[in-house]
Amino acid sequence: MPAGLATTLGAPGLYWDHQPQPRTLTGVRMDVCAFLGVAPRGPVREKVLDPIERNCLPDRRVTRQLRRTVPVVVESFDQYRELFGGFEGPGLLPYAVASFFEQGGRRAYVARIVHRYPPPASAPECTAHGVLAGAVHSGGIAIELHARSEGTWGNSLRAGMKFATTPLSATLLERNSVTLDSSATIAAGELLRFTLDDESEELAFVTHIAETRDLQAPTSRWIAALDRTLTRNPVVAEIVTASLSIDDGDGRGEAFTEQGLSPEHPRWLGATLSYDSRLVRPDESWIATIITPDPNRKGEVFKGGADDFASIVPDDFFDPSWTPGDDEPGDGIASLVHLRDLSSVAIPDLYSPGPLAPVEPAVDPGSLAGPEFRRCVEVAPSPIHPVVGTVDLAGLRLDPLSAWRTIAGLQKRVVDFADIQRSWVVLLDVPPGLKPRQILEWRGTFSSAWAAAYHPWLRVARRDDLRDALIRVPPSAIAAGIIARRELKLGVPAGPANELAAQVVDVAEAVSPVQHDLLHPEGINVFLRERDGVRLSAARTLSRDSAWRQLSVRRLITMICRTLEREMQWAVFEPNGRQLRGELRLLLRTFLRRLFVQGAFRGSTESEAFFVTCDETNNPSRAIDAGQVLAEIGVAPAEPLEFIVIQLSTGSDGTLLLRET
Repeated sequence: MPAGLATTLGAPGLYWDHQPQPRTLTGVRMDVCAFLGVAPRGPVREKVLDPIERNCLPDRRVTRQLRRTVPVVVESFDQYRELFGGFEGPGLLPYAVASFFEQGGRRAYVARIVHRYPPPASAPECTAHGVLAGAVHSGGIAIELHARSEGTWGNSLRAGMKFATTPLSATLLERNSVTLDSSATIAAGELLRFTLDDESEELAFVTHIAETRDLQAPTSRWIAALDRTLTRNPVVAEIVTASLSIDDGDGRGEAFTEQGLSPEHPRWLGATLSYDSRLVRPDESWIATIITPDPNRKGEVFKGGADDFASIVPDDFFDPSWTPGDDEPGDGIASLVHLRDLSSVAIPDLYSPGPLAPVEPAVDPGSLAGPEFRRCVEVAPSPIHPVVGTVDLAGLRLDPLSAWRTIAGLQKRVVDFADIQRSWVVLLDVPPGLKPRQILEWRGTFSSAWAAAYHPWLRVARRDDLRDALIRVPPSAIAAGIIARRELKLGVPAGPANELAAQVVDVAEAVSPVQHDLLHPEGINVFLRERDGVRLSAARTLSRDSAWRQLSVRRLITMICRTLEREMQWAVFEPNGRQLRGELRLLLRTFLRRLFVQGAFRGSTESEAFFVTCDETNNPSRAIDAGQVLAEIGVAPAEPLEFIVIQLSTGSDGTLLLRET
């Protein structure tokens, strides 16, 4: 232990010296993007379950609606595919998420959009349902399960249950109770199988467990009461647990072992499926009843699942009933308001500019091949059919050439929402096919530092996609990945531009130098086709204020505000005196100094780059008496270098001079 510490020493021994940890400001991540769009599967219309009420019984104290939009965090495209499916649907969401991770993104939120049916109408039953094999609930009625989310994918589900027994060490078996020693492990709600003195078998549930003490015994014992009286004297007792297996027919499966068969059990099967399963959920008819084994009960094929793509309309991306300040998040874009690490938002399916190419059926090239050379077999060509259940997004169809003003109006609603939230930047896509004059008119709709626009759309080709065609992908998805890549590599101060787009084949529309010169000053971030690939040439916002025209500046200030909000909460209820103000000045200056070293601010010295004021000059006695402390922070963000001017001149001796300025 270092000398000079104020720890009181007594007898020889080891003493813990509790030193307060120094407070620091570390910054927050700014690379997370959210995507809203259409998928063939994934969580939607989820019930709001209280994790404390593990028995999943309805909460009578409050009535909660289903949460139509459920953002889910994914950290790879494989994880996205596991939850939301692949490219078999009609939307651009999977292409956008895949592009984000290919550019270098590491974390994204994905929210599946489904149609909102206003009350009193209710959503049609588009979720598959089936019967669990191997068990029944009270009354001998089959156990019904539902697919976790709507869609035709649920029609391929299969579920079955098996049972296992474990010998129960008991000191005394009676017809209505079991006496156990202190080392036995058993829980209320446990199902026990008894072998009776006539070698027959009976089942009974443990209702409760009580401790009993014998004054002549050194340890206590436990008595487990049964829910019924056995017909004969028991000889042997065994604990019965269940194992549930679920398969969706597409490579996804779940297995839940050692499950209890009563709502009173700590590992109640109904609670496990409600909270932990991603494939099925229990029907409410048996959520509060016991389950008993029935080996003769056969499972039924799941059926009833349907895709409701055609009903989705642009209004489904919004929630008119949600208002800022509500305790819980809303639906659509309002489902993102509680995500504290979110920094950008992209909506690839806000409208559908055209149908995707049809899905090619998978063909086995070796189906007619054999070990010997033989005469070729002529096979009639088979028609190409899309995947079963896939339909067009008719409700989202908007022709960019004729309806670009309508598209701009939808995007304006998104930007207005971001202006209210003032937390994350919306990445917009210029409608494809517009002429430069129309693009400028489209751009005039917006004036916000919380929005950035990208042009043109990009073409990608994927080896894991059954569509044998180049797919036109919104450029905002690729831009989101580039933003994340630059953030992870260089930090927030670096402008998220001047980067090649990975896995992009070409631009959908070539932008000439003249057009680029016209669009860039208006804040349109252009992807250019160059010799070595497709490059993002700029990173500007749609703000008319020159102080906020650079996306890096908007993100830098947002990061500083988030850091102070989340890492300065300790200052609340601290003694409001000179020591607190001095500690605040030290913390803030240290944090800003690190950003200054990274090149986040202008100026050659710290005094030119930032200032922190937190002393008697801005904290008068009346503010201190009111329990307030004020710290003023000023920063001069550094803007990315966009132009390099080269001066060309000739000397008096006829030489040619080049100089960069």
